[in-house]
Amino acid sequence: MAFGAFQSSAPGGSVAAAAPQVQRKSPVALWLLLPGILYLILFFVTPLFSLVLTSFQESVPGGFIGEYQTAFRFENYVEVVSTYFTHIGRSFVYASLATVFALLLGYPLAYVIGVKLRAYPLWQALALVLLIAPFFISFLLRTLAWKQIFSDEGFVVGALKTMQLIPADAYLTGTPFSVVFGLTYMFLPFMALPIYTTLEKLDLRYVEAGGDLYANPVTVFRKVTFPLSIPGVISGTLLTFIPATGDYINASRDFLGSTDTAMMGNVIEANFLVLQNFPAAAALSLILMMSILILVSIYVRRSGTDDLL
Repeated sequence: MAFGAFQSSAPGGSVAAAAPQVQRKSPVALWLLLPGILYLILFFVTPLFSLVLTSFQESVPGGFIGEYQTAFRFENYVEVVSTYFTHIGRSFVYASLATVFALLLGYPLAYVIGVKLRAYPLWQALALVLLIAPFFISFLLRTLAWKQIFSDEGFVVGALKTMQLIPADAYLTGTPFSVVFGLTYMFLPFMALPIYTTLEKLDLRYVEAGGDLYANPVTVFRKVTFPLSIPGVISGTLLTFIPATGDYINASRDFLGSTDTAMMGNVIEANFLVLQNFPAAAALSLILMMSILILVSIYVRRSGTDDLL
């Protein structure tokens, strides 16, 4: 009775007490975000805006090479697509092949390190160091090393010719094989490390439960291990496919490629630095960016991992 009287005597009663307290937003969080926002605006949004404007420019009538003026010339996109359609398709084919090969090589490697060697911490750490070791050497130096290995005077070509596996006048450098091989090698750690991270956190009791239910190892892997490692596979494929599509080192004729293996990165470089056709280079860059964005969005949504976007 007294409690009821106390409730009725208090204005608003328990409703006022239960009302959520509205907290004022502190400006500290906004001040902490400000440097990052300014950095993105300065080094991402501004160059992107400049790239878009450059892609629509037109040459100055009677001007010098590399002299352009502001315009809205959409024909730049039509011209670069018709001119470099082969290079565009080649870039996505090479990148897709490199991604598939990196997955076929990287998944077993990550599985051994993350699952099989979990009971041996020392060997697991050693294998992980060996996987990361290529990052300690320059990208260019590694590519030049493979160019020397695949050279006509190198051991690999000589051994293949001796065993008559390739014709006597055959060569490896400057071929699609060497470019795809270089892309696969360079981005293999980017594929294996995310998969390893996922498998390393895998609860092995699920695997044991599959064996207790009389499933063979192949079925356990197909039904338990691989589905649980899908987030790592998706992350690895994205980290491999995206940079491989825009790569221009491996496909360059100065390294593992040739004129016949040039990718979009090589064409963009040539238009920017050699031909000084800045609108064409900018248009190609935006086409590459948008194509990758569309393909990645479709891939992630179809795989059911939308949270990665």
